[in-house]
Amino acid sequence: MTTSGSSGRGLDATIHPLPRLSLCAALAAGPEWVEFAVARDSTGLSDSAVSKHARALEEAGYVEVRKGFVGRRPRTWLHLTDLGRRRFTAHVAALQRLVRPGDGE
Repeated sequence: MTTSGSSGRGLDATIHPLPRLSLCAALAAGPEWVEFAVARDSTGLSDSAVSKHARALEEAGYVEVRKGFVGRRPRTWLHLTDLGRRRFTAHVAALQRLVRPGDGE
């Protein structure tokens, strides 16, 4: 599904682009399902950027997307899957190892 970064340090190439990292962080911090508008506002991304990056994360199996209605208004909700949560946590840990000299490697 995904590959680690070419550095071999545990970075996830799917999550690594900043918009995707921001989106994963927003979903990890939120409730089980996060409304699209909340994800957009918390990341500062445009609607089209959230859609584009959510689609890439969905294709990797990291995010699940649910569409429905609240009253007559269409809504979209995003959810970080168990795989997505594990990969995000591992990616953040890899970033932390990079900024903490002497830890790990």
